[in-house]
Amino acid sequence: MKTFDWLVLFFTLLLMIVYGLHKGRKQDSAHSYLLADRQMPWYVVLLGIMATQASAITFLSAPGQAYTDGMRFVQYYFGLPIAMIVICVTFIPIFRKLNVFTAYEYLETRFDKKTRLLTAMLFLLSRGLSTGISIYAPAIILSSILGLNIYLANIITGGLLIIHTYFGGAKAVAHTQKLQFLIILTAMGIAGYMVVHRLPEGISMTDALFIAGKSGKLNVITTDFSWKDKYNIWSGIIGGFFLALSYFGTDQSQVGRYITAKDNTESKMGLLLNGLIKVPMQFAILLIGALVFTFYSYYPAPVHFNSYAYSQFETAEPQRAGNIQSKYNQLHTQNEQLAVSIARERKSGNSAQLDASVAAFKNTQTNIKSLRDSVSAIIAGHHYSPDKNDTNYIFLYFVQHSLPTGIIGLLFAAIILASWGSISAALNSLAASSLVDLHLHRNAPITDRRKLKLGRWHTLAWGIYCIGIAMFAARLGSLIEAVNILGSLFYGTILGIFLVAFYMKRIQGNLVFAAAIITELVVCIIYYCDIVSFLWLNVIGALLVVIICAAGSIVIPPQKEITSL
Repeated sequence: MKTFDWLVLFFTLLLMIVYGLHKGRKQDSAHSYLLADRQMPWYVVLLGIMATQASAITFLSAPGQAYTDGMRFVQYYFGLPIAMIVICVTFIPIFRKLNVFTAYEYLETRFDKKTRLLTAMLFLLSRGLSTGISIYAPAIILSSILGLNIYLANIITGGLLIIHTYFGGAKAVAHTQKLQFLIILTAMGIAGYMVVHRLPEGISMTDALFIAGKSGKLNVITTDFSWKDKYNIWSGIIGGFFLALSYFGTDQSQVGRYITAKDNTESKMGLLLNGLIKVPMQFAILLIGALVFTFYSYYPAPVHFNSYAYSQFETAEPQRAGNIQSKYNQLHTQNEQLAVSIARERKSGNSAQLDASVAAFKNTQTNIKSLRDSVSAIIAGHHYSPDKNDTNYIFLYFVQHSLPTGIIGLLFAAIILASWGSISAALNSLAASSLVDLHLHRNAPITDRRKLKLGRWHTLAWGIYCIGIAMFAARLGSLIEAVNILGSLFYGTILGIFLVAFYMKRIQGNLVFAAAIITELVVCIIYYCDIVSFLWLNVIGALLVVIICAAGSIVIPPQKEITSL
């Protein structure tokens, strides 16, 4: 990066730190530190919800996901709007009526202490692991632009986030997310414009979309049903609905955003607007990845986008790397020539020649993919890099090598800010849950000042834990998939517990506790045996808890129905 890029990056991040600490000052209680005094307006709630979900992984890994696998990942979000409606009708009124710090407090009132502890521990396990993975995403940027060891980059990234969250609390998180998300959307909009603007002269947006479509990158809707297919319309609507219902309805990182609102109406407006905006936003981010694919159909692309890993391979095996590079250069030259021919033949209307060029282009792309996969296998097999593939580096490489000075610094700042928004919110929610659900529930009442101090110590502890997890994240491949798979292992069971609590009033703690334990074991076995794709684990987990409780209530006489909650 050039000096101006460094200045843009530095001052953008510095502005956000100072602004967050300013907004988070004068906190004298856990209520203020963890819940921001419940004074957030709907637009802050909306931006906070979106910023918490849209981490650096979304903006770093999603374009790479579209580059390699097409846009079908967007179907993962199709069930989200429906889930937002259900949460507004059922979840929000109950949480706000009980004035809870965490969603899991309700479960002790509804069931018993052990059910609350089990659910909180499932959340802490899943969110702690996924937050560690999220720290790794901005660490990739630091590692690439500074030439740092990835493990040192993890420590630096995590350390900055700990400082921000430790001192600022929920109020700093909420207010900085507002600015962060606006900067992020601006930066991604600029990136989308630039990828089209930088296409060769005479190549239009429609030409770019045609190339992407013929290469299978615009596969937004896939209707073929398969239990093992990760992304299709059925798994997206059904599995995505259950995952979104659990994530937004029971994950404290999201619940903690909308229970900070002034009232029910502000909470609901934030959630409902998130349901409307999220799908088109994710579509746009994936479209950028598809357009980057087209961009590299006309311009030289590296055989492996992780420059550091590939340089390690070249140093260790120069002759082998040279042979591969030579073959790749030939294929890419053919690919560029065919891409130019396709654009020319589209304009001339020569359909027969166009079909022949498209077929040849697809064949060349298949050969390029095969060669890239072989390089990834060599790099992973010889441990030249802990990363299994280069999906997470594709958009990063494009930004570094194809955008003008100043925009590079802004985009890197935007991706780092995305990580701050989501990870800070996650650390705040982890601290809130471990403090309120595990630490304070077994102790005598303490002062607000003591709670505030403990809240900060919990934040620090979780920050250190998540940095440790980040050290292993490099081996997980596509980060955006890894986070969603991890959540799906736990979210179904957690959602099932809440569904029983809300809608099966006669079921009591012992039965739902046993159902949750059995269900979590079954879900883990199904995933280990690779029986279905990960989105279906959310459906299986939630319904299995409900079914076991319904069956158990036949054997065990139900107690008096609870009507007060």
